[in-house]
Parts: sequence; C-alpha cells; structure tokens
Amino acid sequence: MSNGIVLSKTRALAMQTEKVLTAEGYSVAIVPTPRQFTGDCGIAVRFPWSFHEAVKAVLENAGVEFQGIQELKPETNS
Repeated sequence: MSNGIVLSKTRALAMQTEKVLTAEGYSVAIVPTPRQFTGDCGIAVRFPWSFHEAVKAVLENAGVEFQGIQELKPETNS
C-alpha cells in the first residue's frame, strides 16, 4: 500500500492538517518532506494514499491551506 503526503507552507499549517485529519479518524504522521517534493516548512503529513480524495475534501471543507497532495511512490532498488 502506498502513502501520500500533504505539503504545507508553514509548520503551523502542517500541524493544523495533522490535527484536522486525526480528528476525522485518519491515521496520519508528521514526517520530513521527501527530497523529491518541495515544501516550504520541511515537514509534511503522511497518510494512506487510498484516502487521498477524502483527505483533500476534509482539508478543503475545514478551510486548511495546503500546497499539494502527492503520492509517495515506493522506491525501487535498481
């Protein structure tokens, strides 16, 4: 199962994202922003990718600003 991340402009917005999603019952975690993505604050909120549409809707309905929602592709060893 892959994960997704919510990118935020500030640490406060990332923390607000975590709080709102946790209150809605989603399993989330604060993680360092992966190198392949740009996030101004250096942290992101990770969640199971299968919920990406619902996560976006929850954040929009709650009025939480975010830069983007991206899928984390599993790394392959070549």
